[in-house]
Amino acid sequence: MTTFVLMHGGGMGGWTWKFCREILEAKGHKVFTPTFTGFGEREHLISRSAGNDVHVLDVVNVLKYEDLTDVVLVAHSYAGTVAPGVLAQAGDRVSRVIFLDSIITYAGERIASLMGFASEAEAAGLDAMLESGEGPIGSGVHLQQREMAKQHPHMMDPAREKWLLDHLSDQPMRATSCAIAVGAESITHPADYVAAQHTIMGMMHDRARALGWPVHDHPGDHAFNVGDPEGVCDIILKIAR
Repeated sequence: MTTFVLMHGGGMGGWTWKFCREILEAKGHKVFTPTFTGFGEREHLISRSAGNDVHVLDVVNVLKYEDLTDVVLVAHSYAGTVAPGVLAQAGDRVSRVIFLDSIITYAGERIASLMGFASEAEAAGLDAMLESGEGPIGSGVHLQQREMAKQHPHMMDPAREKWLLDHLSDQPMRATSCAIAVGAESITHPADYVAAQHTIMGMMHDRARALGWPVHDHPGDHAFNVGDPEGVCDIILKIAR
């Protein structure tokens, strides 16, 4: 039996692991699916101060208060920027980490400029504005993802895609603009990367290879944990074994 802590992507929440959680638990594994502050069912806590450091603590505290050890940490998309901070603070509770088509950041980088949403100067200026108590609280990522799905539908049953899109929520702008304190280059735990074929994360796949992590290919798209939970769980379990 393995203990998994599954961390979600942008605009999502613990709910996004519904299908993966059912599969893993049916096989006898213990599964935790925390939701970051300001996302999903915790969207009422969205604020200008809820950045990456807060989301790291969200997970560290789950590990602490649930008395979890020998954990396999699984990070999808945005959560890839959270995982290094979790390992830095509670690495003794984690046995390995698996990145699912994740964003990989190095210390000091900002998602907004790394992903090309803004220049570095613009991202830093926005972060300073939020720090002063001004500026947009949310990033509107849920609206952006819904618009993108109109042009490029997800590789899944339309009813399941509707479920996914209906459940999306906003996320704190601070998570996008803040400088990441702990980067992937600091990771010493065993790390694997699962790369979706149809995704905008190609640069992140290259970063995973440059870091020397094994890269496992999946034929799906960025939302493959919802579109193909069976296939994703098969990969996760093979890695964990």
